[in-house]
Amino acid sequence: MMTDNKKLEAYIPYRRSDIIELCLKDGKLSREDTQTFKEFCQILSAFYHFRFHKTLEIIKENYAVFNPNTDVEPLEEPNLDQYNQMQSKVVEAFNHILERANYVRLSKSIVDKALGQKSLINLQTHVDFNDFDQFLCYYRGDTTTTTKVKKFFFWEEERTIEMFERIVLLIKFKGKGYFRRKESNPKALEELKFTPGKMYAYFYKNIPKFDIDLLFPNIKTSMTWKDRLLFGVPAVGAAIPLILRTLPNILLLIAAILLVFNARDLIQTLNVEQDQLQDIMPVLVATLSLAIALGGFAFKQYNNYKSKKIQFQKDVTDTLFFKNLANNDSVFQRLIDIAEEEECKEIILVYYHLLTSPNPLNPEQLDAKIENWMQEKLGIGINFDINGPLNNMQEIRGKIEDNANEPEVPLLSYNQQGYCHVIPLKQARIVIDWVWDNAFQYNGKAL
Repeated sequence: MMTDNKKLEAYIPYRRSDIIELCLKDGKLSREDTQTFKEFCQILSAFYHFRFHKTLEIIKENYAVFNPNTDVEPLEEPNLDQYNQMQSKVVEAFNHILERANYVRLSKSIVDKALGQKSLINLQTHVDFNDFDQFLCYYRGDTTTTTKVKKFFFWEEERTIEMFERIVLLIKFKGKGYFRRKESNPKALEELKFTPGKMYAYFYKNIPKFDIDLLFPNIKTSMTWKDRLLFGVPAVGAAIPLILRTLPNILLLIAAILLVFNARDLIQTLNVEQDQLQDIMPVLVATLSLAIALGGFAFKQYNNYKSKKIQFQKDVTDTLFFKNLANNDSVFQRLIDIAEEEECKEIILVYYHLLTSPNPLNPEQLDAKIENWMQEKLGIGINFDINGPLNNMQEIRGKIEDNANEPEVPLLSYNQQGYCHVIPLKQARIVIDWVWDNAFQYNGKAL
């Protein structure tokens, strides 16, 4: 399998520590500034870890009632208003961390298109989106992959598949009342593969774009028309000679039934000898032979169908099991870690290039400079998100001198010409340290 033609995205596919090391090896910082820059990055990372921890606590507090895997019970069940507020907070936090992690929102049209096309798994699928109270989907890494697919016997066909390197789903199912009204069979609720009213989160890797429908827990699968023909035509072909071989027994059985109803005229049209009907044994033998022959054939065809269905389920299981990265509450943990890394990498890159640039830069020039630098140093193309880190650096404000009259200064500001300006490295370290020290203001308060 070969992956290429990756579309440019804002995601930076390197660790934060690698980006810091790359800046240090660039040779534009003095030995003294090198140590200060390391310390600045260290405390910046700690600050963002603390900042995203607050987001995680919001999710944990509000997702517990929706978590299908929870092993704790609330002291009091939330009322309807509280329930809706908790759902909104989880969805808001989910969107926030996915955007900060530089993931892209997947449109509903792409999902709808996936239901009508197939990539690697040849299945007829149906997903009822009316089952969802909430549905969100994000992805990263829209790539094209070339792979070989087995067709007949030893013949393989090379196909180009559109692939998502990472894909995240958030699904909130409607309540039990909806599914009770939807399903005519009362036992159908017990057979559902999900719990009504709960919220499911899934995190997968390397999913073909037109197989994402397989990720939904309420998916229903069936054979395609091609598979039905390949299954049905041989069955009909095998049934015809069987019927011809058992035709005398079938006629004898029909004649015996007609004899019970005294329909002798119809018996004569079947051309069955009367002495065979007088003796019950031939009729019983005919009945038993017919039952064995038809029963054996039906059992064989049923087994063929079950084997085909098991193979279908194996294809789906392989897709979900071997490509699953996280489920439910663990998804939020993974995504927050990714978002935290992305935010820090972006700010470090912006601050470093403004700090070391011999000329003033506006946002557009800075964006192009970082993208060209990444291409030159690492050989990768990215669509750097310049607005996010610029806004974040404006919001990070602290004091350089720790006294009450000292004004707070931001890490980044703009001059009248629209050029970006960052405070010197040592002052930047002091500012971010002041912000970290003042994250809590309990000391000195009156008891």
